[in-house]
Amino acid sequence: MNNDGVNTSRRTFLIGLTSAIGAAGAVGVAVPFVKSWEPSAKAQNAGAPVTVDASKLEMGQRVVEEWRGQPIWVIRRTDDMLAGLPKHDDQLKDPDSSVDQQPPYAKNAWRSIKKEYLILIGTCTHLGCSPLYEPEPTVQLKEGGFFCPCHGSRFDLAGRVYQNVPAPTNLVVPPHSYTSETVIVVGSEEGETKA
Repeated sequence: MNNDGVNTSRRTFLIGLTSAIGAAGAVGVAVPFVKSWEPSAKAQNAGAPVTVDASKLEMGQRVVEEWRGQPIWVIRRTDDMLAGLPKHDDQLKDPDSSVDQQPPYAKNAWRSIKKEYLILIGTCTHLGCSPLYEPEPTVQLKEGGFFCPCHGSRFDLAGRVYQNVPAPTNLVVPPHSYTSETVIVVGSEEGETKA
């Protein structure tokens, strides 16, 4: 076999060019394939932390946000609301929050990092209904709290459940932290978790 008319540098160039195009094509196919394994933007947003600026909340007021498809309540409690909490401990199923319904830093008498702000998942622990917020004393709630009209469950202003109602446990306190005095991040414990 005679190689007199063969241009080896051209052959080397064509082999290199073909290899480069093949590699680019492989990357072009692999990137969308690997990206398809990642959660969708909707799924990422559903679990993403939610930031709440509580600086505009007036005393006794509640704001509702959404995190992971659940209502999140942020309530700014008054001194009177806080003073009323220990008055009915003997009427509660779990006054000391022994059942794990809150992060360790919220396992206290007021069930929050800062006494003034209560952060709860706003669904009844019985069947998932949304209790009514009653900041003032009512017939059902002598010190105010939350009343679930579906089946009559009652909770105090720390989200603790009363005895003799269908709800089995206290309302859930979600993981949360503070990035400033009044900015709360629900779903993240990366900020300040101490009062």
